[in-house]
Amino acid sequence: MTLHLGHIGLNVTDLDRSLAFYRDVLGFAVLAEGKEDDRRYAFLGDGDGDGDDGRPVLTLWQQAQEPYTDDRAGLHHLAFAADSIERVRRYEEALKAYGAEFAYEGVVAHREGAASGGIFFHDPDGTRLEISVPTGAEDAPTPTSDAPTCGFF
Repeated sequence: MTLHLGHIGLNVTDLDRSLAFYRDVLGFAVLAEGKEDDRRYAFLGDGDGDGDDGRPVLTLWQQAQEPYTDDRAGLHHLAFAADSIERVRRYEEALKAYGAEFAYEGVVAHREGAASGGIFFHDPDGTRLEISVPTGAEDAPTPTSDAPTCGFF
């Protein structure tokens, strides 16, 4: 038996703010929401109904007191796959309109000479995110020559 990814759970500081980002900007559908004592949570899935059969892809848990920090062991970044470079650019425009913080300007290649690449940005709590494609970024710049683009952003 080979393991496969079930879903990703993120601690967030403000569920309403995170829901607005993941639902309204990135297009995830809210599958369920709940509350236990004073802690809230939400299960998010495929926003266009073509891939996860109603299963959660991402769960948000309102229980963090401080934003994400990259100097602790654990999550490095979340990488989402898009179906085309044009779709990546549409996400980029939506994220810019939202005011998201980007690690690099525009679409960048994963490494020198790679066809794969995408955009690298942060969610409202500072979690590092990537939306990329396996091809279509052949002409995109590479921000670093010594490490993969997704390495130290």
